[in-house]
Amino acid sequence: MSNAPADPTIATLGEVAQHAAAGGDAAASAFVDLATTLVEIETEYIGPERGMHTAEERAAGRNLVAHALQHGFQIWFTIDPARPVFHRWLSTTKKLLGDNPDAVYYGTVVDPARTYRIRGHVQAAVYTSFSVEKGAMEGHLSKGVVSTLNDTEFEIEADGTYEIIASPDPQSRNWLRLEPDGGSITTRHYWEWTRNVAADPTFHVPLSIEPVDRPGPAPPPDDASVAAGIRRVIHFVRGATIDFPELPPEVMPAWVSNVANEFDNSSYDESNTEIGYAAADNAYLQTRYELGPDDALVMRGRFPRCRFANVVLWNHRLQTPPYRYRNVSLNRNQVCYEADGSFEIVVAHRDPGTPNWIDAAGLSTGMVFWRFLLPEEPVPPIETEVVQVSTLARRDERE
Repeated sequence: MSNAPADPTIATLGEVAQHAAAGGDAAASAFVDLATTLVEIETEYIGPERGMHTAEERAAGRNLVAHALQHGFQIWFTIDPARPVFHRWLSTTKKLLGDNPDAVYYGTVVDPARTYRIRGHVQAAVYTSFSVEKGAMEGHLSKGVVSTLNDTEFEIEADGTYEIIASPDPQSRNWLRLEPDGGSITTRHYWEWTRNVAADPTFHVPLSIEPVDRPGPAPPPDDASVAAGIRRVIHFVRGATIDFPELPPEVMPAWVSNVANEFDNSSYDESNTEIGYAAADNAYLQTRYELGPDDALVMRGRFPRCRFANVVLWNHRLQTPPYRYRNVSLNRNQVCYEADGSFEIVVAHRDPGTPNWIDAAGLSTGMVFWRFLLPEEPVPPIETEVVQVSTLARRDERE
């Protein structure tokens, strides 16, 4: 043990809290509360009680904390519902709540008592929609969908532009309904490209929102507003981590399989309106995968007639593995099909030597998530089989 004297400049969190309280600045106390929250997350969230048994899983948990902090400060710290701005939510360097390599999402916080004009351009997306989130105020996560408006429900000009009114009062056309508990708007823009649109940090969807009644310029930040912003960040970081609901199997959505490496193909069309940040127009299927280093999960099926479909891998923190230089998802335009129109998609840790490989990136367990947008027919079953990777290339050669 060292006999060196303690560094007098290093203070405990309690001493910092006392210093902040003595100064009387609300923002200083809020920063202390944020630091306390991070300590609480480290001690009560990062560990076996939340399914983090290995160094790999604990690293994923801390990675989520960092991304949640990034999102909290970007989106929630300086919100101004009187003067909202759409922010791009997710990217290759910020992943939360089930990101999608084939989609770009934007979000903003609004005052549900006000009226706003939204202007945008479809930017050749196969799907565009706006959802009003329930309970997503003051940094808290969404608890469901208040209302939604997709591109089949609003008018789009010949040049791809559109104008929508978001308000509590009905409008004659292109109306996005606001309600008292709906303080956040999420947008979805999907593409079925051979490359992943979300991997391009320069890609931008023209999108703006302005209050119909102009509020004038915003005041400069002061102690109270900075403190309020930090507390919204705390709410979001807690909501994405330590307060994120851990649902027992019996209350999970029916489309979530309780059996590893298998899908429950019976309940894909359950309503998603009671799930935060879910798309009401999507049908979902989900299972967890468990694969050894030499295992492969083979998925066989057919796509239904629908507007968009893809399958993506997440870790257990609802984040994709790095996808800039590997395939962790496949959309319909990226899939190679059998002669009869069916597909065989393989999840494995190394290239199986067959088409349609999704790279598990060395993560022994995670989630496989399918989405089918505006399906016009029941989704054909997704059948699965776990095999040795080495058998797949040999079988392909024999055929």
